[in-house]
Amino acid sequence: MSEFSMPLNDASSSGLSELELRMLEFERTWWRHSGAKESSIKELFNLTPPVYYQMLNNLIDREAALMAEPLLVKRLLRVRQQRTAARSSSKLGFTL
Repeated sequence: MSEFSMPLNDASSSGLSELELRMLEFERTWWRHSGAKESSIKELFNLTPPVYYQMLNNLIDREAALMAEPLLVKRLLRVRQQRTAARSSSKLGFTL
């Protein structure tokens, strides 16, 4: 069992797949060096970073993810909202 794998019964009881639970577990990790997270995504999930982040964004919008990991999902939603606001404000010519 890898560092980010969970037993199948946890997956079935949460309404999330084993992959989705592993993704949430992986997101608990804090990354200090740029590129390290992207390398780990390729190694652990066999996904490109854009595909992983698309899946993650879809996952954190699901009620089952919020029920399984409320603090983590709320933090990820907050970070996404902040990044979206920063991108929007820079397009309008000011910084938040």
